[in-house]
Amino acid sequence: MNTLSRHKSPLALPFSKPRCRISLKNHLQRGKAKKLRKRMKRLRSEMDEISVEQGKIREGQRQVREKYEAVEMECELLRKETNMIMRQSMSTQIRLAFMFQILKARENQDFDQAAQLTSALRELIATENQQKT
Repeated sequence: MNTLSRHKSPLALPFSKPRCRISLKNHLQRGKAKKLRKRMKRLRSEMDEISVEQGKIREGQRQVREKYEAVEMECELLRKETNMIMRQSMSTQIRLAFMFQILKARENQDFDQAAQLTSALRELIATENQQKT
């Protein structure tokens, strides 16, 4: 009877204690797995936030690059305009110098020199006009 009573009661089975150990071990593993899943979920959400922030940073860098390129283009245009103005100013100064020398030559009644200077001024203006076209 002793053997029958052992088999009738589930608590009296000889394997009941190891099952408790296994379930305790499983319970601990489940708890660790649950914590790990929570941690992984949190890490994924943090990675998503970082990804969004990196996207915003890339967009900001793209905008800064575009603005920088626009400023560089404008700077190059201003440089070209400045060079053109400097050439025009230099040309104007040379023409004024010729005109001043022509006036001085006429004032001194040196009409030959005035004629040479006038001819040189006309040639200068003609070459400048040819360079423009």
